Amino acid sequence: MSKALLKHIINSKEKGQKLLAILLDPDKLTIANLPDTAAKINLNKVDFIFVGGSSVNLRITDAFVGKLKSLTNIPIILFPGDYTHLTNKADALLFLSLLSGRNPEYLIEQQIKSVDFLKNSNLEIIPTAYILIDGGIETAVQKVSKTDPISQNNIDEIVNTAIASEYLGKQLVYLEAGSGATDAVNPEIIKTVAKNIDIPIIVGGGIRSKKQLELAYNNGADLVVIGTAFEENNNALNSIL
Repeated sequence: MSKALLKHIINSKEKGQKLLAILLDPDKLTIANLPDTAAKINLNKVDFIFVGGSSVNLRITDAFVGKLKSLTNIPIILFPGDYTHLTNKADALLFLSLLSGRNPEYLIEQQIKSVDFLKNSNLEIIPTAYILIDGGIETAVQKVSKTDPISQNNIDEIVNTAIASEYLGKQLVYLEAGSGATDAVNPEIIKTVAKNIDIPIIVGGGIRSKKQLELAYNNGADLVVIGTAFEENNNALNSIL
């Protein structure tokens, strides 16, 4: 399987080039609205489109990604909440393990359930440590995974979880405050994690302004994900970027 997108992320990190992803949730955005949404994304410097959510209805993802693929040349990466959200129409998959939680369903069970599909797929599979951090509200991820986020005050646990994920062979670390978070991941957390691991860091959740975006980048985020801000206002990128 191709490793082109992971290589691009790693090479960008080595060169100090920051990346941006827009997260689209098929449960919140209809296929009918995709042409307008894709047109606005295409006008901006967006490196990836993430597609996924915590409670996407069965089989919506396939049609959603298929339509989106016809509207943009930006690589599409799956960010699934469940193994049933997979589709071969995307370019890659964040193969997530929720390491901040202790529910075996999201540590390994969902991953095993996806194998029959993935072994016959052309998706680039990117092993990713998913670390949920308290974003100030109860997020959909918490409800679905039945796990608690790590407090933003517990930097040691966040850092040690990130280090453990690198020891486990994960290729990316995703620091996530959750969809609709009122508190983005504290820049000090990003900075401390970045000092302690060598693999690229993705940061998402609660980023709604140019200042927050720059703080994330300047403190070590290699790829920032914007979701809710763009969902609420498709013109948000004009003020954030």
